[in-house]
Amino acid sequence: MTYQSQNLPADHPPVTTGKVGLLLVNLGTPDAPTPAAVKRYLREFLSDRRVVELPAIAWQPILRGIVLNIRPKKSAHAYQQVWTDRGSPLAVITEDQAAGLQQRLGDGVQVSFAMRYGNPSIPSRLAEMMEAGCERIVLAPLYPQYSGATNATVVDKVADTLKAMRWQPALRTLPPYYDDPAYIDALAKDLGRQLDALTFQPELLLLSFHGMPQRTLELGDPYHCHCRKTARLLSDALVGPGLRIETSFQSRFGSAKWLEPATDVVLEEEARKGTKRVAIAAPGFSADCLETLEELAIRGQEQFMEAGGEQFATLSCLNTGEAGMDMLEMLMRRELAGWI
Repeated sequence: MTYQSQNLPADHPPVTTGKVGLLLVNLGTPDAPTPAAVKRYLREFLSDRRVVELPAIAWQPILRGIVLNIRPKKSAHAYQQVWTDRGSPLAVITEDQAAGLQQRLGDGVQVSFAMRYGNPSIPSRLAEMMEAGCERIVLAPLYPQYSGATNATVVDKVADTLKAMRWQPALRTLPPYYDDPAYIDALAKDLGRQLDALTFQPELLLLSFHGMPQRTLELGDPYHCHCRKTARLLSDALVGPGLRIETSFQSRFGSAKWLEPATDVVLEEEARKGTKRVAIAAPGFSADCLETLEELAIRGQEQFMEAGGEQFATLSCLNTGEAGMDMLEMLMRRELAGWI
């Protein structure tokens, strides 16, 4: 509501208050599939101390002297393979998820979305929501499995933003939902539907999660355990005749030891062992992005086929499908309870 007290001066601006907001947050994307835009994005992303847990004095010279001079061109080419007329797939799908939730939740809540790195930024979206009168906001990082490099850094950025705000909103944060029955059920329904629609019967369903350095597990990050539990629960829900399900981790970066087994290694080893038909899914991603559309669907298929495989299918993420949107609505209504 817009509040204008009779006791305020006549020239006092109207103040909009009393609204509830929901802010979906995903990892991020460059503004364009160009080396310059990718460089800006990577500079922000790889400068986050939760993403690269090395002392800045050791990491920044490597980042600025080597990584940002080599990786942007390669990554820009990868983004060009998946870019859409509306922009980055991750941003487009997250925007559509927000629009879908707005329709489902109605006028009682203002739904928006932001990227942790890149645009639209978390500070800009929070400012817009406060300007619109959102005094209570649910912050929803769309990462089912918790990690310091994902969920925690979203909260860090929000906290940094709040420090500069005189009038702060009340906040709730969506917890990780890696073992939530609604999430497992949505995955099982959606992946089951996609498997049934394939023109071949996979021998192997590979569940590929984004990788993390092994050191994060040793330091107490629960991400690896969350991924394993998701995989176990999903495997139980997807049991079918002749379908073997394995778990792997993708997107290794740098020379440090990462969580294993690595997705690219598994694909090559399976093909060499005689596995001919593989389907791959990425249940840890809430929306298709560079890592699923290029790394898995393009490079993953090439690796498998070149090693001797014959049939390969990349299954879509939940995206804006009915099962995924039903799940998101349920999770968000639970966190919004008592506010709307």
